[in-house]
Amino acid sequence: MMDVSIEAVAIGASAGAVQALTQVLPALPEDYAVPVLVVVHVPSGRSNMLVPHFQAKCRMKVREAEDKEPICAGSIYFAPPDYHLLVESDRTTSLSVDEPVHHSRPSIDVLFESAADAFGAALLGVVLTGANQDGAAGLKAIVDAGGQALIEDPADAYASAMPRAALEACGAAKSMSLEAIASCLVNLGRA
Repeated sequence: MMDVSIEAVAIGASAGAVQALTQVLPALPEDYAVPVLVVVHVPSGRSNMLVPHFQAKCRMKVREAEDKEPICAGSIYFAPPDYHLLVESDRTTSLSVDEPVHHSRPSIDVLFESAADAFGAALLGVVLTGANQDGAAGLKAIVDAGGQALIEDPADAYASAMPRAALEACGAAKSMSLEAIASCLVNLGRA
């Protein structure tokens, strides 16, 4: 059972992300009580097709995050291609072209670590499918700040490396199916 004091959800995914997110994000209601911040490893030089793809499938507002934008409930924010997405202490977004982390920009760790600083125990981090280690250190930062963590079951994931690394970093995190993750998120937003 999720703690109802969660004020934001941060999700990271890589290889297999579109399929995984398609099982999670459309389940969320239009009036979802918390914002959702998402990093997917989109190669630089590629246009971000995630926003139009998920706008067509989701009831929540779906947008590409902009620099210095207030983070509002009922919205899903995707990191733009080739920019790190961070959360500032005033709970606005920030975009950065700092060096890639785990060969990735945007990096899941960068979002998770900055969101953990901004939201502390009021943050839920979710690591989904992926083929590298990105997200493990960030999820640990969320747990260390008192937040909660969910991880896609590596046995079910399209690419198991990222969920496995996250489980190794955060042994107390809950590992579950995408359907169960979607259900947890829906219940969380009914505060």
